[in-house]
Parts: sequence; C-alpha cells; structure tokens
Amino acid sequence: MADNYLEKQMEQYEARKAAWERERKYGKKKKQSANRPQPKQTEESKQP
Repeated sequence: MADNYLEKQMEQYEARKAAWERERKYGKKKKQSANRPQPKQTEESKQP
C-alpha cells in the first residue's frame, strides 16, 4: 500500500511540475474579461 501511495504522490508532483514549466515557458493566459473594450460615452453622458 505504501508503494501505491508514493506512486500517486509522485504522479501528482510530476503533473504540477509540468504545469509550472508550461506556465514559465509560455506565460500565464490572460482572462478574456480584462480585454473587453470600454463602453463608448453618449452625448448625454458627456454634458454636465
């Protein structure tokens, strides 16, 4: 049973390490919501 536990732990570590390496190599992906254009102001909202 100990071997199975250690194998699972090693697999999880290797998966996290691969994700870290991909993130370092390619950079984090930016969220789509941050790239939305700002709504344009109408004539009414421009006037004081």
